[in-house]
Amino acid sequence: MYKIEVDRRGGEFGFEAKDSGGHTVRIDTSPETGGTNYGVRPMQMLLMAIGGCSGIDIVSILKKQRQTVDHFHLEVTGEREQGKDATLWTRIHIIFHLTGLIDFDKARKACELSMGKYCSVAATLRKAGCHISWETKVTPS
Repeated sequence: MYKIEVDRRGGEFGFEAKDSGGHTVRIDTSPETGGTNYGVRPMQMLLMAIGGCSGIDIVSILKKQRQTVDHFHLEVTGEREQGKDATLWTRIHIIFHLTGLIDFDKARKACELSMGKYCSVAATLRKAGCHISWETKVTPS
């Protein structure tokens, strides 16, 4: 079982979440809804989570295949439902940018394995009805 603690820290809606390892994340709502930019919006954190989850998977897979990843960068964009009280993510698109001595087919397959099999965040979002797409770009070092 995992445990997260969340405490109000900044302004009306500024919170700090802490995991069992003591790592913290600041959370807030937008200024338009009363926040103060104290931290990340909760729904944006899901986009960060899918990026981090898939990044760990992809680098791990490529490392096992003896590929040299000198730089890893990804961009995540998302669209949310409109006109509902709980506005879920409906579409997410990720562009994986990898630099190094990396075979493109291995990089593409690593991205496919992460997004289709290993990334728990992607699986969770898909179960909520989100369509997730991605593309892989490799630049030699």
